[in-house]
Amino acid sequence: MQGHPYDRLTPDTVLDAIESRGYLSDARILALNSYENRVYQVGLDSGDPLIAKFYRPARWSDEQILEDHAFTQELAMLEIPVVPPLSLDEPDGGEPITLARWGGFRFTLYPRKGGQAPELDNYDNLLILGRFLGRIHAAGRSRPFAHRPALEVQNFGIDSYRYLLDHHFIPDELIVPYRSLCEDLIDKLERTFARTPYTPIRLHGDCHPGNILWRDQAPHFVDFDDARNGPAVQDLWMLLSGDRQQQTLQLSEILEGYQQFCDFNFAELALIEGLRTLRIMHYAAWLARRWEDPAFPHNFPWFNTQRYWAEHILELREQLAAMDEPQLVVI
Repeated sequence: MQGHPYDRLTPDTVLDAIESRGYLSDARILALNSYENRVYQVGLDSGDPLIAKFYRPARWSDEQILEDHAFTQELAMLEIPVVPPLSLDEPDGGEPITLARWGGFRFTLYPRKGGQAPELDNYDNLLILGRFLGRIHAAGRSRPFAHRPALEVQNFGIDSYRYLLDHHFIPDELIVPYRSLCEDLIDKLERTFARTPYTPIRLHGDCHPGNILWRDQAPHFVDFDDARNGPAVQDLWMLLSGDRQQQTLQLSEILEGYQQFCDFNFAELALIEGLRTLRIMHYAAWLARRWEDPAFPHNFPWFNTQRYWAEHILELREQLAAMDEPQLVVI
């Protein structure tokens, strides 16, 4: 039986990759919480540890990875608190690079940055987050990504729905209700996006609290691996929680800070529940696409059970109703 490509990513391979770029390791390796890629904290003989990110084979092209790197470097030059990759010297004296290769893997090194998830029930924190997201988007709107994909109904919704059906993940007795529900969702999603005017910009793409490290009274945005073109509100809605009144207050605070640095198209508020729906659909298909990776059955044992799919369908039904509710209004 053919193994998974990550089976070849042994501790020795990780250490050899680090040392191939001129760093001397003390052989301490700590695997970090990452499943799409493999990410390790690696201790050095002197100085702070490094973060080594080994990219999942065949997911992104070199050009797409380098666009992620270039975007974070651009933001860092604007003194926006992100964590760009380290520039690595070439052994032959060539131009420094950010994407290296070792043992059949592509990898990138980052400085280690500490912090914790922001307290989103603190409105001062939301104001600060809004200011920095406004600065990120002011840079992001200057030009789109050339190689990275856009966030669209097709790739997040339709492709996800079809993958789960075509690869027989949906239990037989749930196929009919799942198909009918998804057809209704996709119809509603396509109409919502078609009638909502927006200009896609470069986004973080996955701006949930786990990808924000709060330290020194400021956020540090990390993990731009899902950066893509899309509506600005995609980087805002995942910071909202609670009932409608709470979300309205939170969004008002975020946008107060945001608009100090970047204009916001309020028409995009109509996309929030649609974007939430697309994330739910895409997440289920992401787990299915990665199910042959041994890390996924081990860490997501509840996935692909009868109960999981029944709850997934219930969640999508709730989203179908939510997309008919009035959009959030910021006063």
